[in-house]
Amino acid sequence: MPLLSANALGWLIESALSTQSLLLGRAVHAHIIRTIESPFPPFLSNHLINFYSKLDSPNSAQLLLSLTPPRFRSVVTWTALIAGSVQNGHFTSALLHFSDMRRQSVQPNDFTFPCLFKASAFLHYPLMGQQLHALALKGSFINDVFVGCSAFDMYCKNGLREYAQKMFDEMPHRNIATWNACISNSVLDGRPYDASLKFVEILRLDEEPPNSITFCVFLNACSDGLYLKLGQQLHGYVIRFGFGSDVSVLNGMVDFYGKCHQVKYSELVFNEINVRNGVSWCTMLAVYEQNDIWDNAFMLFLKARKEGIKPTEFMLSSVLSACAGMAVLELGRSIHGLAVKACIQHNVFVGSALVDMYGKCGSIDNCESSFYEMPERNLITWNAVMGGYAHQGCADMALSLFEEMTSESHNVVPSYVTFVCVLTACSRAGAVKIGMDIFESMQKKYGIEPGPEHYACVVDILGRAGLVERAYDFIKKMPVPPTVSVWGALLGACRVHGKPELGKVAADNLFRLDPLDSGNHVILSNMFAAAGRWDEANLVRKEMKDVGITKGAGVSWISAKNSIHIFQAKDTTHERYPEIQAMLAKLRRDMKAEGYIADTNSALYDLEEEEKESEVWHHSEKIALAFGLIAIPPGVPIRITKNLRITTAFIPSRTTSAHVEIIGESSLSVPENSGCSLPLIQALSCTRDTTAAIGVMFGLSI
Repeated sequence: MPLLSANALGWLIESALSTQSLLLGRAVHAHIIRTIESPFPPFLSNHLINFYSKLDSPNSAQLLLSLTPPRFRSVVTWTALIAGSVQNGHFTSALLHFSDMRRQSVQPNDFTFPCLFKASAFLHYPLMGQQLHALALKGSFINDVFVGCSAFDMYCKNGLREYAQKMFDEMPHRNIATWNACISNSVLDGRPYDASLKFVEILRLDEEPPNSITFCVFLNACSDGLYLKLGQQLHGYVIRFGFGSDVSVLNGMVDFYGKCHQVKYSELVFNEINVRNGVSWCTMLAVYEQNDIWDNAFMLFLKARKEGIKPTEFMLSSVLSACAGMAVLELGRSIHGLAVKACIQHNVFVGSALVDMYGKCGSIDNCESSFYEMPERNLITWNAVMGGYAHQGCADMALSLFEEMTSESHNVVPSYVTFVCVLTACSRAGAVKIGMDIFESMQKKYGIEPGPEHYACVVDILGRAGLVERAYDFIKKMPVPPTVSVWGALLGACRVHGKPELGKVAADNLFRLDPLDSGNHVILSNMFAAAGRWDEANLVRKEMKDVGITKGAGVSWISAKNSIHIFQAKDTTHERYPEIQAMLAKLRRDMKAEGYIADTNSALYDLEEEEKESEVWHHSEKIALAFGLIAIPPGVPIRITKNLRITTAFIPSRTTSAHVEIIGESSLSVPENSGCSLPLIQALSCTRDTTAAIGVMFGLSI
């Protein structure tokens, strides 16, 4: 490299920084060492310290600082080091550098303070922030709009709302960055209404027009508060003032409409984006996933891959959640492979999504493997694996994991969702005392106010244990009005334990809260039928018909040789129907030979006993199982998926070491359409003798 002037070398260092080229910067540094005697001119040292600090090479930056004579170290030198540390998340180092700077009697300037306020905000050091505020006030820097904005943001992030408001009111000048910080912190603080008022105030003052960041943070407020009309008005404002082509604003619009459950509007905005970035695809994918439109999520993911969009942590987390929602294990495994290929399978968000997906798809071994292979776990990860155990009926393991999670070795503080998972596990295990103790500890020990889901779980715990009257007493003493999920849990328990009178009370409350839900009517009718009260059962069915309520069709589907086969009850349309009937007949003969008798208490109509027994052999999942036994080779697992809740407690294993799994929106022993608001995805298996196990599945008993 020919000899260059000091100014040219400084320009080259800035070019290396702008292009993020550590190699080019080091080459320029080497040229400086060869051609310029030490110590370097102060401005070159500042350029190099700034370069290494911003590109996250703190050791090199610190070494250069040590080689720079103290008389050459100015506020620019120290601010470059502090700013680079903050930019790369080394907040403690930034404050230590500031301390060293003060020891050398170097005074901070209006560029130093914003970095220091940011560091104290992220470290949640309010006392340090107040000391910096005093120093800025003493040096007459606090009236600078950037310094004031940084101090205001620091107080907001440290939860000192009164100080933040006072800081905001006393600022002589506010730029749009200040208003953006105000709106953003209101959203983060859970005050979307206040954020909306601040945006309106911006428009009224007409000091500085809002920018794209303003629109994005205001859209976050509309999303959190579900302010659909306000967000639609903003949409018109965005188009009117020329931000209709700004990709960041349009991405915010897609997210806003999705969270307000206006998926069609999200699609319209997404299709209007001329040049989509990775955030655009991730946002639209999340909209489909959050609104349970999983098919569209898969199709969009494939389209994004065809467009050359690289899979990101957020994208794969969303599509894995869609796999969990549909319980498509094989597709989930493919996404897992893609995550491994992209080297992001150990990311805490992707790893948590994998744990959740495997748990909800019934692969508990893979669920455990994904959990224990994660180098870092957060609360969501613990909740996911605990929920997986509970959903699969591994209640003891779920309770053990809860104890491990809250032990001193991990010291993870449980959340609202954690207690839903652990109470569900107590319900599965029939652990009434443990469940009630955990419920009591929610508020006393952890300060978490019980919600509708927790009350429903307690009713389910008591109901499953046969303590139906106690469950009803618990409902009557609830401090909040019982919800659909609470009455639904009681109704399910009444049906299982034959309590039609109390079931009628639960059903009446459900009819009042959700009069159009067919499941509640069906359960009540079935309950009366099981008790032999056919007149009342028929009356419930007649009332359903009179008000136009129809029962949703139960559907089971199974994948065989890359094709999906769908069955309904009494289905005769499948091309292999004769073989399916032959398999069902064979199973029926074998089971009768073993001494099994059909449990016909759940028959829907007053039929002869033989007709009732025939009825229980034509449920959709049983037809799907018969098809799986004739279509899927031995050794390959049979997975049946249902669209309605199921009551199957044990699913058989094939003698050839393959196993059968039924996956559906289910809760063990909770009747179909029970009204429970906790739809769980389960896939259960056991290793009992095939004939005996199929007998349990088909509702037969000795």
